[in-house]
Amino acid sequence: MAFPFFKTKKTEEKKFKPKKSAVPVREKKKAPKINPSVSLRVDGEQSRTIKKEVKFGGAFRVLKSPHVTEKATDLTASNQYVFKIYPRANKADVKKAIEKVFGVDVTGVKVINIPKKKRRLGKIKGFKEGYKKAIVKIKEGQKIEVLSR
Repeated sequence: MAFPFFKTKKTEEKKFKPKKSAVPVREKKKAPKINPSVSLRVDGEQSRTIKKEVKFGGAFRVLKSPHVTEKATDLTASNQYVFKIYPRANKADVKKAIEKVFGVDVTGVKVINIPKKKRRLGKIKGFKEGYKKAIVKIKEGQKIEVLSR
């Protein structure tokens, strides 16, 4: 017993017809580029550039606290200060936050991730929480007062 639909031949191939969309396709508008520095020219004066202030989310979202250890206090002699920072913060955020909060010029930032570590008390096992810290180098002659003496 043979099935009849196996014996039939395709006489006409299906032709591809593109569908016409009912709604016309709109072109995406490109946002105008914003130039951070604007040059102004007043009659007879030279052109000046004015930098627009970039919005910054706030230092409380970047800096947690100063990291006070023996090594960190030794680094203050070479104008380097250590801060604990939030895990999502990057070097640019740290630089902006330090400059805004302490009013100093930052010349360099190094970021270090300290991993969590296993700890044990008797048969209770746990972890010491990891954190992220930043070593901030500031301009010569400037100071940040971390601990009042």
